[in-house]
Amino acid sequence: MTDTIIRDPNAVKIRRALISVSDKDGLEDFARKLQAHGVEILSTGGTAKALKSAGLEVKDVSDHTGFPEIMDGRVKTLHPKIHGGILAKRDDESHVRAMEENGIEGIDLLVINLYPFVETVQSGKGFEECIENIDIGGPAMIRAAAKNHKYVAIVTDPQDYEVVLNDMKIHEGGVSAKLRRQLAATAFSLTATYDSNISSWMVGQIGDEFGVPRRISFSGNLKQTLRYGENPHQTAALYTVDGSLRPGAARATQVQGKELSYNNLNDTNAAFELVADLDEPSVAIIKHANPCGVASHKDTLEAYKRALACDPVSAFGGIIAVNRTLTAALAEEIIKRFVEVIIAPDIEGPALDILKKKDKIRVLTTGGMPARDQKRRMVTRIAGGLLVQDVDNGQIGQDDLKVVSDRAPTAQEIADMLFAFRVAKHVKSNAIVYAKDLATVGIGAGQMSRVDSARIAAWKAVEAAKEMGLDAPLTKGGVVASDAFFPFADGLISAAEAGVTAVIQPGGSIRDDEVIEAANERGLAMVMTGMRHFRH
Repeated sequence: MTDTIIRDPNAVKIRRALISVSDKDGLEDFARKLQAHGVEILSTGGTAKALKSAGLEVKDVSDHTGFPEIMDGRVKTLHPKIHGGILAKRDDESHVRAMEENGIEGIDLLVINLYPFVETVQSGKGFEECIENIDIGGPAMIRAAAKNHKYVAIVTDPQDYEVVLNDMKIHEGGVSAKLRRQLAATAFSLTATYDSNISSWMVGQIGDEFGVPRRISFSGNLKQTLRYGENPHQTAALYTVDGSLRPGAARATQVQGKELSYNNLNDTNAAFELVADLDEPSVAIIKHANPCGVASHKDTLEAYKRALACDPVSAFGGIIAVNRTLTAALAEEIIKRFVEVIIAPDIEGPALDILKKKDKIRVLTTGGMPARDQKRRMVTRIAGGLLVQDVDNGQIGQDDLKVVSDRAPTAQEIADMLFAFRVAKHVKSNAIVYAKDLATVGIGAGQMSRVDSARIAAWKAVEAAKEMGLDAPLTKGGVVASDAFFPFADGLISAAEAGVTAVIQPGGSIRDDEVIEAANERGLAMVMTGMRHFRH
């Protein structure tokens, strides 16, 4: 028994198609199959040349309109015989009469994709060349066809060529109403994305001279439909942003492992952005978007071992990010424990062979590390609106530190404090980070009270010491970083009780004097940065 094919009585017969594309992938085969259905093809410029070279019969748009392409091709499809043929309502007597009186023939299928504006920007071309790659006629035709999808099919993506051909086969050369509506939605998304990219670029060209943009738009292209969101009852997908080639989780290549989930991607992004913020070879282990261990060392294997020592219990099932090529030695060590994802700019061949022993581990390569000072915006959705801010690219160096204690910090304490403060930027507030020898040794994240974060981080260090068989927690002789000021001295006192010798914090509390006094009473060195790193 075969399935009965139900044909759509509202399918539009395709008699004439206008094809004008910059992406010619699959074009020849598509056009040839259209002609097999008896479709007349109109075309312009390079598209017409490519089709004619393939031996296809094509009518130039200028011959169709009786008007030449002018102004270096800026004006070619902006003509009543084109837009009238697209926008006419075929069942409206006044529209039909206007077509007859003005010699306008209907265009039933529009196959369009746009000038490569984003690619031009990304290639580093100058302002004027980018401007010239802003398509005008294409979006106008796309919007016209999408609006009039009751009578016209609009195809803007080569991936839809086969879908259209299959539909035409079912409907004897026609395209169904359902597919025309789907194609129209895709088309409007394309023009919205295109205009959004132009807008974002123009705002970037202006810079901060005119302050916050009056209007702002964001867009993305679907890369992957995910199994679900944070929880199984939530739908989710991954979109990439056209204007950004930033190496990271969104654009990484998955070289092995199970399908990535929403939470995998979110945590992997957090891990990779953290190690991207560190100069030395570094490893970060992330759980639920918070680090449970971070370390820097000239040997990434040693960095991993030190990061793991911070909280080996929480590291179970974690995300591991490395800011250098993943070596075979490191891969061999990693697979001794259960991990969800590994991300690195590159992976040695022997390391890949080792990772195949645990072929369910998701392994991602990014091809490079992202620029640290790149200006980017981050968006948070709230009910009825968007919160938009610059990404926290704030950096603190040794020259930015203000010593406020009686005792000045040692060189090693300064190095550890700068490391800890940079890690604290990537920990949910209220954030407390203990560090020693460029490795975290205790992390307190996301607590409502800063003193609780300090206590939790110290307790974590004690538990880690037990797990590792150490005589004392690694906080002894270490430093502590706070992402924001200590509102009271209690948080600092808790850190002192954990055995730290130096403190780095932004300062700015009305009780700074009390906190400084508490540090001096305990012989701690304290520096203030004047910069906080809240992460909500």
